[in-house]
Formats: sequence, C-alpha cells, structure tokens
Amino acid sequence: MARLTRGAACGAALLVAGLAYAPWSLAADAKPAAAEAGADKKAEGELPPLPADKTIKQSVRVGGRTLSYEATVGTIPVRDAKGKKIADVVYTAYTVPGSDPQRPVTFAFNGGPGASSVYLNMGAIGPKRIQFGVDGDAPSDAAVTKDNPNTWLDMSDLVFIDPVGTGFSRSLEDEDKTKKDFYSTEADIKYLSRVVYDWLVKHGRLRAPKYVMGESYGGYRAPRIAYALQTQMGVGVNGLVMVSPYLDPAAIGDGDALSPLPWMINLPSMTAAHLESEGKLTPAAMADVENYVRTQFVTDFLAGRSDPQAIGRMVQKVSAYTGLDPAIVAKLDGRVDIGTYLREVHRAEKKIGSVYDSNVTAFDPFPGSARRQSGDPILDALLAPATSAMVDFVTREVGWKTDAHYEALSYAVNRAWDRGDADDKPVADLRKAIANDPHMKVMIAHGYNDLSCPFFTSRLIIDQMPAFGQAQRVKLGIYPGGHMFYSRPDSAVAFKADAAALYGAK
Repeated sequence: MARLTRGAACGAALLVAGLAYAPWSLAADAKPAAAEAGADKKAEGELPPLPADKTIKQSVRVGGRTLSYEATVGTIPVRDAKGKKIADVVYTAYTVPGSDPQRPVTFAFNGGPGASSVYLNMGAIGPKRIQFGVDGDAPSDAAVTKDNPNTWLDMSDLVFIDPVGTGFSRSLEDEDKTKKDFYSTEADIKYLSRVVYDWLVKHGRLRAPKYVMGESYGGYRAPRIAYALQTQMGVGVNGLVMVSPYLDPAAIGDGDALSPLPWMINLPSMTAAHLESEGKLTPAAMADVENYVRTQFVTDFLAGRSDPQAIGRMVQKVSAYTGLDPAIVAKLDGRVDIGTYLREVHRAEKKIGSVYDSNVTAFDPFPGSARRQSGDPILDALLAPATSAMVDFVTREVGWKTDAHYEALSYAVNRAWDRGDADDKPVADLRKAIANDPHMKVMIAHGYNDLSCPFFTSRLIIDQMPAFGQAQRVKLGIYPGGHMFYSRPDSAVAFKADAAALYGAK
C-alpha cells in the first residue's frame, strides 16, 4: 500500500542491463545473519547484528479446512560489486511444507516508495490479517490479528519483501551512498530483482512457478522486476499481479497540464464513490461515465473558450457524476481536482475523505479553515495498528528479536527518493516481459473509489496494448472499495477467485 506523494506513486496503501549488476545481493550461504556480523561489524558501525532466520509452525482455516504452514522471518544480504555487504533485506515468508516442486511462490512488494510489505501481508493475502478501510481498526485498538479466510496461501507460498529503509530492512552505508544504491527507481529494481533470485536459490525453489505481486508503487516495481528477472537474472516469471498500480507516471500530470488525461482518469473514480453512496454502483452505471470521459468530455475540454457552451456542458455533467454543488464545479470550469473533491463532497458533515477510498472519512479537525490541515483518514488510522500487529508477530510470535524500529511507512525514504524521468518504463517493461514469454499471464486489480491510483489509468493502458497472440493476456479486475479494496470481504473473495484463475491458467 501507501502512496506518499502523487508524483511518487500511488500506494499500501501510500507512495530497474548488462552483466555488471550492482549493487550485488548474494544468496545467503551457510552463514546466518548473526554469524556474519563479526566480519561485517566495521561496515555496520554501531548497528547491532540482526537475528538469524527464525521459523515457527502455524495453521490457518481457509476453504473449510486447516492449512498448516511455516512462518519465517529472515534476511538476504545485499553486497556491492566487490562483495562488501551494504544492506540487510528482511523478508517474511509463509510456506507449506512438502516436496512438490510445482508449488507456486509469490513475491509481494508494497509501494510508497517507503512502504513496507505489511499492507499486502496483513491486509490482503497473508494468513493473518488486521482490519482497515471502511471498518478499519482505530489507532488505539489492540493489535490482534485474525485468520484471513481469503489468504492466498492455499494456492501459493508467499514471500513479503521489505525494501531497504522499510520494515526492519536497513542500509549499512552512509546517507549519500544509500540514496545512490537504494533510493532511486533504477537501483531499486536492480537490487530487489537480485533479492528475489537469492531467495529462490537459498530455499531451492528455482523449479517452482513464480509470481510477482506489487501494490501501488509496488505495481510500478512488479513488471520491471519481472523483466529484470527474465533478462538479467535468468529467472522466468509465470504471472504478474498488480494491485492499484502506479503504472504511468507521465499520465498523472500536475492538474494544470494541457492534456485532459489527469481529469479523464480521476472523474470515473469520483463518480464511483458518488454512485456507491447512493447504492447505485454497478458496471453499467460506470460504463456511462467511462464513455463520457472518452468522448464528449475530451472534446469539450480541448474546445475550451473556443466553444462558449463547452464549459457549461462540462459543469453540468461533472456535477451530476460527482454529486458536487454545480456552483463549486462552475468555479473550477468543470475541472475538479482531487483535493477539492475530497473536502467538498463531505463538507456538510464537517468530514474529509481519504484519497485511498473517498467514502472512508474522518472528522475534519479544522472545518473552518480555507485549506485542509489534516492527514489522510486511512493512512493516519492504519499506521499504528499495522505497525503494532507486525512487530508483535515478528518479535513475540516468531521470536525474531530486535530492538530496531519497524518502519511501516517511511516518509524519510519517500523524501530522499530519486524518481528519475516521468516516462512509461513500467508499461514498456510490461509489454516486453509479456512478449518474451507466451505463457505469462497478467492481472491488474483496482478499487472503484481509489483516487491515488485511479482504475481508469489501467483501463486506458490496456486498451492501447497489443493482444500478444491471444485475448485476455492482461486482465483488469475492478472491485467495490478503494486503494485497499481487499479490506472489504466481498471484494477480497472476488479478487482471490480471479487470481485463482490466473494461477491455474497455463
């Protein structure tokens, strides 16, 4: 999850050639992290060593039966081209014991940049979960996890990877080198691809079907990691699952660009929230607004003042679709930005909506202020229970003891991130990865109400992609809810059913 800034990523929920592959990550050999600490003590400075990998046995009720599994918290070292350890990447893995070489394994990443993998882990597909979203836990609620009836563990082993600077993963370099080696779009893809490779080697799983899953900025990572695994690491990927992905940085815009794309992308999600509030959200109702933004909206937007009736038509249609006061929409010339929408649509209740699901609200602490002065209703409420639940699981249940602070969402990493050029590299790498492998399947999943990574971006991207030899190589699923639509039980069930078809398909 987690998209911290609109230009950085959408995402869980806040905000990657050649053989010379650096920084290098070496598959852990016989030495556990603690045993290696002596050799790397100087490089680590004052940081105490992280514990050795720890595994416990647990079980979960799923699909009407009890599934026994092993939960492991462990580390993968990252090394530079000379073999010096420069970081520790911490992962949480859930694996079903057995010798089946064809049991799939899924590698999951969240976004930010700066988000740990706790959101997909304990919110979406892991065997334990906490509640957030529409009926989310309050920050002061006890950090108690429950069995996740919609876990994907019955169809795949699961490996949740925390990038450097998130979770307990850490850099062993100074600030400047850390930014260069870890906090940029290109370096991020390179070392994380190697981490996936190293985990497969460490656990003897190179023969297993492999899937890469990413949420929000993790959805930017997923296709690029898959392509890097194919072309640099020598590892094929059977399927990709992108959840509320940040796929096309160039399409987002800054709200005052000439292109109508940002406004086209946002309006359907605003409409979905309004329809849901009235109990009228259906695919047929959404088809109407999707057709409008592709046709008359674009014509009127580009006409501007050359057609005196154009803005009037936009105001009328946008007001009806969003439920906003026509007077407010008229002041904006029919171009409703996300910030205004989230404040105005709930202003009568003196509440504010979440960018991750605009129908999830919180009281506005400063309702009389001209400007919003509070955080996001989902993000602010989720941080405490997510952090506490994950730390309790790792340190108390698994017994992987460390006194380091768990970074569920690091604003420092997000601020330091080098975002590179705003181009469509994830889409380009997605196209190339699919073209390289005729058996690869792709699923893109969104919630209707998400304004951080609106579903219509992916709709437009897929419509511009080739068929790659057969229909439905890339499938789009849209579910009730927002950025973390899987927090709604019915949406989680539908999401898993669609994913099961992907995992079972050849």
